[in-house]
Amino acid sequence: MSSNPLPHLWRAGLAALLCGLLPAIALAFDTVRLDGRTFVSGGLVAVGRIPANLRDKYGETFGSGSGLAIDPDAWTRAAEGYSGILYILPDRGYNVAGTTDYRARLNVLRILLNPPHDPVALPVERRQQSLQATLADTIMLTNGSGRPLTGLDPDGVREAASGLPDLPQAATGAVSIDTEAVVRMRDGTFFIADEYGPYIYRFASSGRMLSAIRPPDAFIPRRNGQESFSSNNPASGTAPPTPPDPEWGRANNQGFEGLSLTPDGRFLVAILQSATRQDTGSDRRWRQNTRMLYYDIADVEHPRLTREHVVVLPMFTSAEGTPQVAAQSELLALDENHFLLLCRDGGNGYGTKGTTSVYRRIELLDASKATDIAGSEFDRTLAVAPDGKLAQGIVPATLTSFIDLNDNAQLEKFGLHNGPLNDRNNLSEKWEGMALAPALDPTHPRDFFLFVSNDNDFITQDGYQAGAPYKDPSGVEVDTMILVYRLTLPD
Repeated sequence: MSSNPLPHLWRAGLAALLCGLLPAIALAFDTVRLDGRTFVSGGLVAVGRIPANLRDKYGETFGSGSGLAIDPDAWTRAAEGYSGILYILPDRGYNVAGTTDYRARLNVLRILLNPPHDPVALPVERRQQSLQATLADTIMLTNGSGRPLTGLDPDGVREAASGLPDLPQAATGAVSIDTEAVVRMRDGTFFIADEYGPYIYRFASSGRMLSAIRPPDAFIPRRNGQESFSSNNPASGTAPPTPPDPEWGRANNQGFEGLSLTPDGRFLVAILQSATRQDTGSDRRWRQNTRMLYYDIADVEHPRLTREHVVVLPMFTSAEGTPQVAAQSELLALDENHFLLLCRDGGNGYGTKGTTSVYRRIELLDASKATDIAGSEFDRTLAVAPDGKLAQGIVPATLTSFIDLNDNAQLEKFGLHNGPLNDRNNLSEKWEGMALAPALDPTHPRDFFLFVSNDNDFITQDGYQAGAPYKDPSGVEVDTMILVYRLTLPD
């Protein structure tokens, strides 16, 4: 757990003093020691909003920060602050009952970051524009021949061809994809993680699909012994799958939610949102034993699976007093063995009926001592956690709590909160994107900015997607938001 050696009032007074004198230093609100290394969070330092009804260059509603990636070559610091480019990934589009023919895409943001010395001294609106984000471009994702990919729930399988594996396919004949995480390579290409497959796709900078990584058979969803990529979110007029849940492989809507590249560029690491069906048992509350995969991409044309580990997700007690799993929403590599992992509850926050989130935290994940199960029978016919209980002899990766997104002491500095009132300043439900950029501070060379984005589910009263306008029944506007934390990380 994080430690805080300063009494609350002393800490608050010291923070106020130092923020005015030393704006570049990260104050230690959360400090974690892990294997003799120190990780420090200096707290929330900036906030940005993008209006919920913003439309992209195709005239469709923007929104949904399910994944984030930064262009390191465009990141600069000047006297007035920082500027750069963020790639922000929406998921499969606006849907309430079922899915729509939303064309998958990747948005490009130009950002200006100017963390205020003393946010409390500013009007709330200015505090929440200390990160300014402008939509600069939208990249449509297509198959190899240029046809857009769709967010429609797949009800079929496109057979392997042209170097691609079997792919999820919608009734329209388009390849179905539920995009959830993005990695930008230095050559301008992208890897994007998908929930339907679950697959990892590689795209050219133009958005054209280049290749696909199919995970081991243990990850591939099956119904009645056959591949079945449906997530049980059929479009209007389309029959649901039978049975509703896969009997094997990734669970519905629990595919590759996290994807990251290790800083040396060697390993692409993906993680399921929660446990496979065979590792869950009959009660979804015991879906905490998820899996992460390492692919060696030194030869990017021929990725090789080299490591696989079990990650035991955090458990928490819901407001109703029942045990729940905090499923993960994003992965960010710090080195080959250490990661940031964003885990959260659901159904709470602005735009939902629930007001107060119980669990939204960024954990430190350490895979250095975890058992490697890559290529074993656990990748084929054997459950690694039958009935939700981890098999004997398997050592999982460890998690250590680091940053609490629900910390009201931090949120209130920027006019935000977790809990009543359930207004636009209450954090929305889903926080799913993370990206890291250096602070470029020569006196603090190991300081970084951590960007965390929400998936706003495209909730607006003035929406347009897939050829039709829409108004969300909630009656509210849920902005896309980005929270910025300052971190000090070990070498």
